[in-house]
Amino acid sequence: MDKFVVRGGNPLLGTIKVSGAKNSALPCMAAAILTEDEVILENIPQVQDIETERKLLTSMGAEVQLGYGRAQHRTHIKCAILSDPVAKYEIVKTMRASSLVLGPLIARTGIARVAMPGGCAIGGRPIDLHIKGLEAMGATITQDHGYLEARTDRLRGAHIVFDKITVTGTEDLLMAATLAEGETLFENCAREPEVTDLATLLIAMGANIEGAGTSTIRVQGVARLHGARHRINPDRIEAGTFLMAGAITGGDLNVDCCEPAHLGSLIAKLEQCGVRIDVGKDNIRVRSGGQLTASDITTEEYPGFPTDMQAQFMALATQAEGTTTVTENIFENRFMHVQELIRMGANITVSGRTATIRGKTSLQSAAVMCSDLRASASLVLAALVADGESILDRVYHMDRGYERLEEKLRGVGAQIRRMGDVFGKK
Repeated sequence: MDKFVVRGGNPLLGTIKVSGAKNSALPCMAAAILTEDEVILENIPQVQDIETERKLLTSMGAEVQLGYGRAQHRTHIKCAILSDPVAKYEIVKTMRASSLVLGPLIARTGIARVAMPGGCAIGGRPIDLHIKGLEAMGATITQDHGYLEARTDRLRGAHIVFDKITVTGTEDLLMAATLAEGETLFENCAREPEVTDLATLLIAMGANIEGAGTSTIRVQGVARLHGARHRINPDRIEAGTFLMAGAITGGDLNVDCCEPAHLGSLIAKLEQCGVRIDVGKDNIRVRSGGQLTASDITTEEYPGFPTDMQAQFMALATQAEGTTTVTENIFENRFMHVQELIRMGANITVSGRTATIRGKTSLQSAAVMCSDLRASASLVLAALVADGESILDRVYHMDRGYERLEEKLRGVGAQIRRMGDVFGKK
C-alpha cells in the first residue's frame, strides 16, 4: 500500500499546472451513454476515479479509449451498444459518483440497474432526490439487494423542485431530461461549475438546455443526441489546494491553467488571511504576505466556500495567528482529518458541525492515516510545514482525485516522495 514521505520546511516556488476536473469529467463520461455516436473528452485527469468510470462503461458494452502519449488526457467513448445496463457493485464500490449513470441509462435504454456504493441507503442520503425526480418523470424504481432498478417506456418532462441543493442529483436528472418527452423544469438546482460544464457538453450533443449555472434549469427533450468533442474545465479544488500549499509554506507559487472565476470565495478568504493574490486570465499567483491571520469559514453550496476545501483550509488555519472556526454545513462526519492533524500538534476542538482551530502552532512530523480524498490533501499541506519527516499512509485516497500530486509538488520545491507501487505504472 502506497505511502507519501514528506519533509517539511521548503517554501513552494515556481509554476504548478492544474489538471482537468475529476468532478466534471465523471458526469461528462456518463453523458456519453445518451448517444450511439462517439464522444471525445479532452483535459481528462489521470486519476483512479476516471479508470473506475472507464471500467464501468466498458462493462456495460461501451468502447472507451483512454489516450496515451501526447493525447494522454483525451478520452474517446462510444456507446453504440449497451448490452448490459448494470452498474455492478464490484466496480462502483469505491466511487459514489456511480449514481450518475442512473439517469442516462434509463433515458437511453428504458432500464437501469445501479449498485449503491458503500452501502448507501435510500432515505437520508442524497440518492433519494435522484429517485424522486426520475419517478416524477415516469420511471418505476425498486430496490433489491443493494441495487436500484429503474424502468420506463420513455421518460416524460416534469416540474421538479429539489428538496435540497444536490450536485449529482442535478447532473443525473439533467442528463435524463435531455431525452425525455416534452419539457422539464428544474428548480433549486446546484450552480457549481461542474453542472455548467456538463450542460455545455450536452448542448454540443444536441440537447436543448437553458439556465445551467442558475438555480432554475429548463430542458426541452429531444428524440436523440449525437456525438461531440468537449474540453473539461480545470479542477477548481486542485487549484485551491495548490493556492493553500503556496500560502501555508510562505512561498511564491503561480497556479497555472486554472479558472479564477471559479475560485472567488477561496481567493477572498485567503486575502482575509493576509495572503497576497494576483489574478490573471488563467492563472493565480499566491505569495506569502507575512504572518497569516485567522479567518472563519462556513461551507456552502457554490458560489459559497466549497466543502471540498474545508480540510485544506483547516491545515492552513493551524499556521494562522488567532482562533479560526470552521463550520461544515454540507456533509456529516467530514472532520475525520482532525485527529490526524492533532497528532501533528494542531490545537483543534470539535463540537457538532463546528471545529475551532487555535493558532499558530508548530506542527511536528508524524505517521498519519489518510481517510478520504480531501482529508489526504490537508495532511499533505500540514506535512509541508511540519518539523521533520511525516509518513502519510493510504494515499490511494489521493490517487482518486489528484493527478500525480507528489510529482507536481516536487517540481516546485516540496520534499515529497512516494513509497510503494506507483499508481499508473506500466
